[in-house]
Formats: sequence, structure tokens, C-alpha cells
Amino acid sequence: MPIHPTAVIHPKAELDSSAIVEPYAVVDGPVRIGPETRICAHAVVSGHTTLGARNTIGSFSTIGGPPQDIHYQGEPTELIIGDDNQIREYVSIHRATAKASGKTLIGNNNMIMAYCHVAHDCVIADHVIMANVATLAGHVEIGSHANLGGLVAIHQFCRIGDFAYIGGMSGIGLDVPPYVIMEGTRNQMRIAAINKIGLRRAGMDRETIKQLEEAFKVLFRSPEILLKDALVQLEEEMADCVQVQKMVQFFHSSKRGVIKRTLDD
Repeated sequence: MPIHPTAVIHPKAELDSSAIVEPYAVVDGPVRIGPETRICAHAVVSGHTTLGARNTIGSFSTIGGPPQDIHYQGEPTELIIGDDNQIREYVSIHRATAKASGKTLIGNNNMIMAYCHVAHDCVIADHVIMANVATLAGHVEIGSHANLGGLVAIHQFCRIGDFAYIGGMSGIGLDVPPYVIMEGTRNQMRIAAINKIGLRRAGMDRETIKQLEEAFKVLFRSPEILLKDALVQLEEEMADCVQVQKMVQFFHSSKRGVIKRTLDD
């Protein structure tokens, strides 16, 4: 039976006929659950929450709870989750506040491991991995294919670029550029290199990876060049490389500032 008799389903909830709700799970409020999505035993999904197809919501997770924001007054904000996401045990993901778009957004094919927390107004793209107890404060943006190690904590309003790899137990207070590896511990975080392994696994060609490595040297290994001059140089000399230009634009669009320290600093 797709819905176990001990599960509690709110009358306003809309569940696809192929959705599965296991024992003692709670679906509370105007929740929408797509095809083949599984709500595991004792999980709670609430509020204006939309789940796409083939998601798994682990036991004892709390999905779509109200934001932990003292100014929230019960506005009908949303949490929208795409398709094929693995959300494991004891994860908490909150719907948004009314301060920005009113939506917490999670894309497709993400793995959010046990005890992770995703706060209000966060945006997570696709193919993201968050290892156990990784924590996002409000309004954080995580790019596609980013990988966050265990116990990583991201300050509110920070952005993590595409394919960035952040080592475990890191505390991030500035934007992390795309395509890089960050190593170290809480107050000793440094950018180590381009994430070549992650890029290769994703099918990126060698020439593009080589160009990213050259751009990395200009940005992070050339202390004699001012950042603004390095960005101009990359805009002119590597204008045909989409990935390099994406990194350049990431710097230009940063509001909090971008981490630029390296292991040699």
C-alpha cells in the first residue's frame, strides 16, 4: 500500500498515486508530492512544500518547516524541491521568509546526507553533495556539482560556485569561487587548486581544465597582479573559455567578497 495506515495526511495535501508514505510519517498542510517520491517512516513534510518525482525523504527529517527567523509572521512562503534527490535521516530544510523571492529552492539529483540543515531562502542547484551535518545559513546559494564535506558551515548570504569542493569542518564566511578545492580547518581555510578530479568525472575536456588551471595561476598564484587587473587579463586573454569567464563573473558579482587566500599565503 503506497500510504501506510498509520501515516497522517492533511486533507489539503496532494499526493501522486505512485507516491509512498511509510509508517508514522506526517504530511501536514498544502504539500504536493510527485510521482514515486518516498516519505520514510517518521518523517514530517509540512507547509507550502512541493516535492518532484523520485525523491527520498529519510526517517525523522523535517521538510518545509517554518524559517528560523524572528521576523517571520506566518507568510505563505514555499519550499520547492525538484526530482531525484536523496535527503537522508534527520535532515531539516526550511521554507523561505518573505524577504526575498519567498522560495527555498533545491534542484535535481542532489545528495543531502544525515543531519544536514538547509535554512530559509537557500538555493541549491543540481548534483550537489552535502556530507553529514553540513549546515547552510539563510540565503546561501550552492552551485551545481558543488561538494561540501562533513560539518561544513556556510555563513548567510554566501555563494559556493559550481564544482567547488570544500573540505570537512570548514567555516565559510565569504564566497567560494567555482571549480576550486578548499582545504584546511576553521580559521585556516585556503584555496588549494582547481578541482580537476571533479571536473574530469563530470566529463569536462582536458583543454578546458588546462585553461582553468592557467586562470587559477593568474588569480591565485600571481601576487604581483592586482585582482582587478587579473580579471581584466582573463577577460581579454581567455574570452573564448566559458568556464574561465564564469569564474571572472563570479568575482564581479560577489557582494560579500570572494575567498582568495591560498596555501602559499
